[in-house]
Amino acid sequence: MKITFLGTGTSQGIPVIGCKCATCQSTNPFDQRLRASVLVETNGQILVIDAGPDFRQQMLRANVENISAILLTHEHYDHIAGLDDIRAFNWIQKKDTDIYAEKRVLEAIQRLFFYVFSKNKYPGVPQMELHEIDEHPFTIENTCIIPVRGMHHKLPILGFRIESFAYITDMKTIETKELDKLHGLEVFVINALRKESHISHSTLHEALEIIDHVKPRRAYITHISHQMGPYNQVSPLLPPGVSLACDGLELYL
Repeated sequence: MKITFLGTGTSQGIPVIGCKCATCQSTNPFDQRLRASVLVETNGQILVIDAGPDFRQQMLRANVENISAILLTHEHYDHIAGLDDIRAFNWIQKKDTDIYAEKRVLEAIQRLFFYVFSKNKYPGVPQMELHEIDEHPFTIENTCIIPVRGMHHKLPILGFRIESFAYITDMKTIETKELDKLHGLEVFVINALRKESHISHSTLHEALEIIDHVKPRRAYITHISHQMGPYNQVSPLLPPGVSLACDGLELYL
């Protein structure tokens, strides 16, 4: 399995226009982040988790030529806005792009991208095949995917476990029964917006507590805001086996 971090930032992005903080002024490429998304290559399949506004740039930067499916964690714009750009893959692969999400998220896609689903489609619109999922495991070809329920303040969201890899973003709280799905991981990716408390996102301390409970072999922090601080200042504060993820980071499991 190969994991590629397409983006590790947030819409409170890095750099923030006009911000003079150390992170936004940093020239370290580890501090230059696009919206959070990850590419998973396994069993001959190429799976993308979330497709925000930076989707096209991320696909070009990672030289992605085809995708098997897109999994969506939730319906917020910074996680689905890039779906319009799947049309390039429709053209290359000569097929609809499979989109997997829970019912509420699929309904949001149908509202936002109404032109995709109209009876009289404009030529060249994106072509999507929507697949409804819930908290039960499902398969894409021969790959089993286990959804993991978390809460983004009051909004239910899904993370995903794929073999010995798990990815959770935009989570604030998660029940113990869902954490039980995450034992025995090689790599665990979890969001941490900043060090200070936030109403709908985990802080660094909260993320580290969850990592300590799950006990993966390696853990990476994603969905990082400029308020977290520069990479070189935050990294030494992390315990062994835990790292800040950065755009373009590749892992092999």
